[in-house]
Amino acid sequence: MTTPLRPTLPQEPEALSPLHVRDLTVVYREKPALWDVDLEIPAGQLCAIVGPNGAGKSTLIKAVLGLVPTASGQVRFFGQSLAQARKRIGYVPQRGSVDWDFPTSVLDVVMMGLYGKLGWFKRPGPREREAALRCLEQVSLLEYAHRQISQLSGGQQQRVFLARALAQDADLYFMDEPFAGVDAVTEEAILRVLHELKGHGKTVVIVHHDLETVRDYFDHLTLLNVQVIASGPIDETFTPENLKRTYGGRMRWGEGEKAKETPEARPQPPS
Repeated sequence: MTTPLRPTLPQEPEALSPLHVRDLTVVYREKPALWDVDLEIPAGQLCAIVGPNGAGKSTLIKAVLGLVPTASGQVRFFGQSLAQARKRIGYVPQRGSVDWDFPTSVLDVVMMGLYGKLGWFKRPGPREREAALRCLEQVSLLEYAHRQISQLSGGQQQRVFLARALAQDADLYFMDEPFAGVDAVTEEAILRVLHELKGHGKTVVIVHHDLETVRDYFDHLTLLNVQVIASGPIDETFTPENLKRTYGGRMRWGEGEKAKETPEARPQPPS
């Protein structure tokens, strides 16, 4: 049994881009975390955001979703504002940012993904429950539906969040380091779901940290270090030159073209 995903509806030409960002700046304690970011995400692709620690990758996702304040900039989703497009957007935060001791079941967490369509004051019924169970089945967690979320392993918890995003049936998904610290079973489940989403015309934007898997996992790459260093198709963007610019000369391009990172101070944004 599989969950039928709603195909992304065709858009007018001017609204084709799932995410359009212009001149986005975020400042923390008078220091730019993002500086004049311009970004265009193509439709129907798996897109990675990559950069060193402190580069602003998670901040970028949170800024476009309105989760952190911005100093300046414009963000449009499918040619609309966040408020207008919110029901078309799904979000999977970092697992470490969640209080997993909160007393709730796996099934209840997944059904939270349906509240955007139901409204917070309408209780989910049998139809919504069945939809949530199908999403759990997609990530191989159906047997854990009634278990407390705190009783799951880290990889299983990540898959629960992925199932919750699936329940939203969005057109554009943001995922903040979903592969970080997960086991092989979870990594395989995430990849399977990502390719299914792509097959249904969905767009997925992922903050990613493993340079060795970028070329295998993604279609489009944005290299970020406070500013956008490069953004485009993997074959054009994932180059030694761009990686050195992104990581401040910290890259060693070794055997098999596997990029390795060595420590160095983070470059400062323009004054």
